[in-house]
Amino acid sequence: MTSQVSSPAEQADEAVVGEQRKAGDAKDVRRLDRVIIRFAGDSGDGMQLTGDRFTSETASFGNDLSTLPNFPAEIRAPAGTLPGVSSFQLHFADHDILTPGDAPNVLVAMNPAALKANIGDLPRGAEVIVNTDEFTKRAMQKVGYDSSPLEDGSLDGYQVHPVPLTTLTVEALKEFDLTRKEAERSKNMFALGLLSWMYHRPTEGTERFLRSKFAKKPDIAAANIAAFRAGWNFGETTEDFAVSYEVAPAATAFPPGIYRNISGNLALSYGLIAASRQADLPLYLGSYPITPASDILHELSKHKNFGVRTFQAEDEIAGIGAALGAAFGGSLAVTTTSGPGVALKSETIGLAVSLELPLLVVDIQRGGPSTGLPTKTEQADLLQAMFGRNGEAPVPIVAPRTPADCFEAALEAARIALTYRTPVFLLSDGYLANGSEPWRIPDLEELPDLRVQFAQGPNHTLDDGTEVFWPYKRDPQTLARPWAIPGTPGLEHRIGGIEKEDGTGNISYAPANHDFMVRTRQAKVDGIEVPDLDVDDPQEANLLVLGWGSTYGPITAAVRRLRRAGESIAQAHLRHLNPFPKNLGAVLERYDKVVIPEMNLGQLATLIRAKYLVDARSYTQVNGMPFKAEQLAAALKEAIDG
Repeated sequence: MTSQVSSPAEQADEAVVGEQRKAGDAKDVRRLDRVIIRFAGDSGDGMQLTGDRFTSETASFGNDLSTLPNFPAEIRAPAGTLPGVSSFQLHFADHDILTPGDAPNVLVAMNPAALKANIGDLPRGAEVIVNTDEFTKRAMQKVGYDSSPLEDGSLDGYQVHPVPLTTLTVEALKEFDLTRKEAERSKNMFALGLLSWMYHRPTEGTERFLRSKFAKKPDIAAANIAAFRAGWNFGETTEDFAVSYEVAPAATAFPPGIYRNISGNLALSYGLIAASRQADLPLYLGSYPITPASDILHELSKHKNFGVRTFQAEDEIAGIGAALGAAFGGSLAVTTTSGPGVALKSETIGLAVSLELPLLVVDIQRGGPSTGLPTKTEQADLLQAMFGRNGEAPVPIVAPRTPADCFEAALEAARIALTYRTPVFLLSDGYLANGSEPWRIPDLEELPDLRVQFAQGPNHTLDDGTEVFWPYKRDPQTLARPWAIPGTPGLEHRIGGIEKEDGTGNISYAPANHDFMVRTRQAKVDGIEVPDLDVDDPQEANLLVLGWGSTYGPITAAVRRLRRAGESIAQAHLRHLNPFPKNLGAVLERYDKVVIPEMNLGQLATLIRAKYLVDARSYTQVNGMPFKAEQLAAALKEAIDG
């Protein structure tokens, strides 16, 4: 999907495209083309659930959308503190969009910490809905407020709506047999109801969700639904909210089809299941829980009916060891992790290179090094994926560009692994994993045929006429070796990490054989067929912006903005990082300037400069957050003018 994202000032100017009063309604209804909302509160306030429910209803309404969940790594940071603030940003529109937006038009702040942590991101004139019940003297002092920001004039540049959310929620639930503390927990549903009224979101799906979620606790379900309805009714009746807003469905933004809202990790999980079905192989996941990859383990464990087997190992090494064993046994084998886990898995990845077995290594990148920033995003594992093993151990690398694209990337990674008998890295990241967008559910006939042919019998004839099985006799086109299922009569062969003799697979220390095998494994990866790189260049520009992975959305938004301003700029985005597309060198030669934005310190730029000897310029960011379109546009404009 494509997008053009405006700056905060432009959003304020462009958002209101029409205003009308509905006949018989007491309040104005303004029609907007896009809105960016951020829910923010304490880690225990349910902001992720609130944002997720608002997103689901927005998707069902037909808007295009993009989300940015943002939460601390601690299970429960100290209540009311800045490190404990959790937020969920949602950008939805009546046209196609690609990013969660640079700056919120609306902030829902459940406490002083949430207000202080997020107010700096808002443009002047934005709406701020504040839970006044939490603005006690002690709570404000905890985050460094000497006086109440609701009274000292510091919020005069914003449209502030003071709402006693806690009090109103408790009052709405007084008929239920709940303690005050239990009733207060539903204040996020009150806020969700208010925002649902404010932006004309459907409500039926949320009520169904609450009944299902609390099916074993019907009183709690009823209380949450009551709080949700009370929030809606409050918006309808209070004088403080004189205007509600409509954002029409994105009717022309998508090709025809059936759509659903999907996160990157969910799309990746579905892609793995689809790949196993298209390959007619059982799917095996050997994994150890790690943020932000754990959701893939959780999701795949639900799908035993599709022949999926999940193994939660005692550690990262056991997880990949089990997965490699499953690959030897004839399964589509997967291991999921993040950067710290890749470090632990590196020896077994090297073993998979030596054994030449298909294995998917899914790395959902996060901030590093070491434990780093577990819940924040980064793109800093590219060089680790390329070179993070002893010896010459080449591994193909595939990277999705959006949450929904994780589905296609999983299929592509499986195609390469199965066709070329090699481990494959799939590099997603926390931004894609937790973010969401609409996804068109593909028809079965659109999916690739990934079926493989296992070795069935002898494949080589000795000089004396004896027919034997050589486990390292290669396909002349792909250089892939046969995949022999253990237990098949006549296909017995050695496995292990010691160097193999070409053809026979016997242990060999011969220098010439090792040189040949090293070069052959490299040639196999270099020869992988990948599509040529597409370049978006309508004006024969002098500058090419080259990206990979999750920078696609911000880069595209920035490029669209510059083109609207009359600038000439080209864009290309890499899915295949090893091997590179065969036309990449020719593409780079066409441009006087190449800029590579990355959420690292220039890892792709290092590879591009080394391989193609071009003066690629890096534009980098490693703050745990995705690029903002406005920020990128300014940097690219400077490069154009420089």
